Amino acid sequence: MPDTPLDRIRNFSIIAHIDHGKSTLADRLIQLTGGLSAREMTEQVLDNMEIEKERGITIKAQTVRLDYRAKDGLDYVLNLMDTPGHVDFAYEVSRSLAACEGSLLVVDASQGVEAQTLANVYQALDAGHEIVPILNKVDLPAAEPDRVKQQIEDVIGLPADDAVMISAKTGLNIEGVLEAIVTRLPPPKGDAEAPTQALLVDSWYDPYLGVVILVRVKEGRLRKGQKIRMMAAGSTHVIEHVGVFRPKMQGVESLGPGEMGYINAAIKTVADTNVGDTITDDRRPAAEPLAGFKPSIPVVWCGLYPVDADDFEKLRDSLAKLRLNDSSFHFEAESSAALGFGYRCGFLGLLHLEIIQERLSREFDLDLIATAPSVVYKMRMNSGVERELHNPADMPDPTLIDSIQEPWIKATIFVPDEYLGNILTLCSERRGQQVELTYVGTRAMAVYRLPLNEVVFDFYDRLKSISRGYASFDYQMDGYEEGDLVKISILVNNEPVDALSFMAHRSQAERRGRSICEKLKDLIPRQLFKIPIQAAIGGRVIARETIGAMSKDVTAKCYGGDISRKRKLLDKQKEGKKRMRQFGKVEIPQSAFIAALKMDS
Repeated sequence: MPDTPLDRIRNFSIIAHIDHGKSTLADRLIQLTGGLSAREMTEQVLDNMEIEKERGITIKAQTVRLDYRAKDGLDYVLNLMDTPGHVDFAYEVSRSLAACEGSLLVVDASQGVEAQTLANVYQALDAGHEIVPILNKVDLPAAEPDRVKQQIEDVIGLPADDAVMISAKTGLNIEGVLEAIVTRLPPPKGDAEAPTQALLVDSWYDPYLGVVILVRVKEGRLRKGQKIRMMAAGSTHVIEHVGVFRPKMQGVESLGPGEMGYINAAIKTVADTNVGDTITDDRRPAAEPLAGFKPSIPVVWCGLYPVDADDFEKLRDSLAKLRLNDSSFHFEAESSAALGFGYRCGFLGLLHLEIIQERLSREFDLDLIATAPSVVYKMRMNSGVERELHNPADMPDPTLIDSIQEPWIKATIFVPDEYLGNILTLCSERRGQQVELTYVGTRAMAVYRLPLNEVVFDFYDRLKSISRGYASFDYQMDGYEEGDLVKISILVNNEPVDALSFMAHRSQAERRGRSICEKLKDLIPRQLFKIPIQAAIGGRVIARETIGAMSKDVTAKCYGGDISRKRKLLDKQKEGKKRMRQFGKVEIPQSAFIAALKMDS
């Protein structure tokens, strides 16, 4: 296959808010350029995980190479990256943007600019991208293209007069998108004779090929049989296969500058392939590595424990396999008195946590108990040492702690005018500090600083329900601040359940403790003895509920006779219940754990 000249290559990603039509547009582009035959086309071709198709969201950024003959009669190679829209997968977006020179910004012509649209545009501008605005869903009766164009100019500051008007679902004007890619996005730069420099964009495990690495070649070339070196990891490997995705894998002789494709080199573990690493030639290495991108930092931690202790090994292997396909997921072993051996896992957000949990149960057939999600706190001890607290159960004696700092975020919320009051109330209930409040037409943009601890539980669900689904939300980390934080322990039958302990601000401790106790009262099955459920800070109980005992009618066999006969039977029952309460174990069902951890208003 002859090399494509650099000025005929276009590398671009598709960015947008959730559900504005990124994956559908990718489908149409693949269809129009003949990437797949009509028989092979499915809805959302690039969303190849079962869970992605079910939920209708993109989780992994996917790449595909398309061949296009433009109106000027020249043949172009288009490397497309479809990116996720959800805030939890912003890390996938940043990786994709680092591999491209331009972006298609898809905006729904009826909904307009949303919070995530804004966040992704800023990421693309930081990566130095040329951006082409595209208005999707112009065929809908509710579409208002002129208003949305004005909004793109007002909110984002991009000229939108020449935005491409399309309907990805019906295929209207997809040709216009391809022409815009060719004429308005810049070609890549690079020198095929320079020392090899390739960016490792992603890596995953294939049961037949071993580790497959997605690369974007910046300088030099990668070919079969070449000995390569990972600059950060320091390991060397020999390339066995070189290829591109069209969207099916197809082998090629070599990848030159500006091209995207995959290589595999008999690498056994994905741990050897750090995302963002630079791949170079072992004999003629590059002088310095590429800038790469920041490693992902987990913001939410939770413990995952197998329901059956024998599954611990299986859980370890499964987590290692998932880590192969998702480098933003972290885990480390830990043990708990109540739950046995398990893993403390770090995620980029609650949706990320939910997806990983669902994949573990589906793909690896594991029954798991998840502890309450918590964020990473920083403790300054009296001795002057700083420590990180990932799990509330590990919190040392409060008398040894000088101060505790919690992470804060800066949140951007877009909401129609009529729901603004509810949103402001929600943010102030969650200890939010208003930064700014501006209007764009009939929609308000509120920027708030919020403690991450208040957001991880159910902030997003509450936001959606009080705005009837119209509010959109995006956030970024905004440093640590000292707070008056306490650890709340939950005791069931006077036994602490460490999986349910959590950190909260002192002002909200009683409300949160009471709420969990009330929930557990309805969730834990009744026993033959009374079960007290308590929430405590240290040795002080702040809330209590009691589950009544199931009563058995022991006097049923007494027909009349002296009352003392009944009394005797009832006293005997009372003694038995007392003994039971001392030795009885209360099993908390898994469903109760999960339901108790979903905080309500």
